[in-house]
Amino acid sequence: MTDTPTPAADARTMHIGDLAEATGLSQRTIRHYDEVGLLPATTRSEGGFRIYTESDLQRMLVIRSMKPLGFTLEEMGELLDTVDALGLDKNNAAARARLSEFIGQAEQKRAKLALNLRRAEDFIQDLHSR
Repeated sequence: MTDTPTPAADARTMHIGDLAEATGLSQRTIRHYDEVGLLPATTRSEGGFRIYTESDLQRMLVIRSMKPLGFTLEEMGELLDTVDALGLDKNNAAARARLSEFIGQAEQKRAKLALNLRRAEDFIQDLHSR
């Protein structure tokens, strides 16, 4: 027996391979996020295999979305904590303010990526025209 909570019987559960397939991430990456505390498995099987829930999948999708924007592991953890706090209390003013900060950061990072993409497209077009 483990001390970790067991997912509800009606909840969709999956093993790490299923989670990897659903997110397009490698099992190694998922294990890394588990090890650093961003996505610990909801529970483990009697054999010690990680078991994930739909909620874990949603968290992993948030993490996956933050990665290309250049957020650090620490920032990812802060955002997940913020989302968790809002899940418990949608009127949590501090969490709402922190979420707004993350939105602003994400918008700035997206704009920088968009600029770099335009520059790359111009560069490729320039090379084709030579």
